[in-house]
Amino acid sequence: MPRIALLPGDGIGPEVTEAAVTVLKALDETEGLGLTFERLPFGGAAVDATGEPFPEVTRKTVLEADAVLLGAIGGPKWDDLPREKRPETGLLALRKTLGLYANLRPARVVPGLEHLSPLRPEIARGVDLLIVRELTGGIYFGEPRGMSEAEAWNTMRYSRREVERVAEVAFQAAEKRRGRLVSVDKANVLEVGELWRKSVAEVARRHPTVEVNYQYVDAMAMHLVRRPGAFDVVLTGNLFGDILSDLASVLPGSLGLLPSASLGERTPVFEPVHGSAPDIAGKGVANPAAAILSAGMLLTYALDLPALGRRIERAVEAALREAPTADLGGSASTEAFTRAVLEHL
Repeated sequence: MPRIALLPGDGIGPEVTEAAVTVLKALDETEGLGLTFERLPFGGAAVDATGEPFPEVTRKTVLEADAVLLGAIGGPKWDDLPREKRPETGLLALRKTLGLYANLRPARVVPGLEHLSPLRPEIARGVDLLIVRELTGGIYFGEPRGMSEAEAWNTMRYSRREVERVAEVAFQAAEKRRGRLVSVDKANVLEVGELWRKSVAEVARRHPTVEVNYQYVDAMAMHLVRRPGAFDVVLTGNLFGDILSDLASVLPGSLGLLPSASLGERTPVFEPVHGSAPDIAGKGVANPAAAILSAGMLLTYALDLPALGRRIERAVEAALREAPTADLGGSASTEAFTRAVLEHL
């Protein structure tokens, strides 16, 4: 009986999470999956309730769950808190606790909806890429770090093992997709980039059917705008992946369309890429597509049910054409869009 830990979080997080759970429950009824759900405090909501962004009850439950479905966290309300109390610190702690070293962010332009992209339709057409971002190393976690009145310092650090394990995830994904992978670094000026490139090349030897290329991160940012359809799987480190995946997330036309999966040593986490959007929270207009698609990734990667994951993807794409939400130029509410997904499911 798969156990799903729900971390609705802040802002529109509870609304889009509820939409995703509604879709999962509908599949559960027809397919007999035996899913169970447990809602837990996390992020700013947890700070308000317990004083901590990642309380012990949540930590214990996510370690015992089969998957975590996360809504969104943060907002101006908590920006002035000490760093250790901020929602974002809770998110980093969640990733570290679960050993989530590989973040998968697909960016796909839905056929027929190329006009939603900020790029010209002929450039946006056919975009279907997957960014695999290393999630627990690099400059966000490297030591030493610190700050004085006069300066601040952070350390970008990677071990060969850290690079090879996330590269293995990326190469396996490429083998199941179109067999192409580009590794992104800054090897021309950073020793960390040199190690990254050598480590990826070592893993590439174990996957001879995958075509491998290498790009510097600045050039890759340009290529993602000029010719995004040329890429299949993009592998990169924590900092560069953070930036490039946000850039790629704009390609389909809205952050509300981008799901993600974080995989690693313990329980996997699935969440939409978008933030908590406190300005529209409670208005019933949030786009739940990314959260619903994240639920589809949960079925694929956590429960090994890829056929059901694809069913959710097809239902969401049909709903996007039929009942777009406000961020996509339509008028469908969160509830109306979810109903459309259920009808097509």
